[in-house]
Amino acid sequence: MKKVETTKAPQAIGPYSQGIIVNNMFYSSGQIALTPEGEMVEGDVQAQTHQVFRNLQAVLEAAGASLETVVKTTVFLKSMDDFAAMNEVYGQYFNEHKPARSCVAVAKLPKDALVEIEVIALVK
Repeated sequence: MKKVETTKAPQAIGPYSQGIIVNNMFYSSGQIALTPEGEMVEGDVQAQTHQVFRNLQAVLEAAGASLETVVKTTVFLKSMDDFAAMNEVYGQYFNEHKPARSCVAVAKLPKDALVEIEVIALVK
């Protein structure tokens, strides 16, 4: 197993890694709308989803992967009422390439985030 770390995404706020590579697969930790400096992005679920994708792109790049090599995503929403708004932003990042996805509503997310996304991707 190889630990993935980058300063272009927020550092782990607990005893975990930004991601792990096993064989040629990358498993990310969930990303919320924290900037690399650790500040929560203010705004609605769309603003937060854009920051989540910036974070995901950074950890994917550090792993030698990209959004185009993502095979599975899991989306956690604070409220399923935000599904359509999140999905609109999500579709801007996954338009031609459409990985498998699960989406669930949860009671609460770290830092009171509105959205959290994790990915599994092939390493190039």
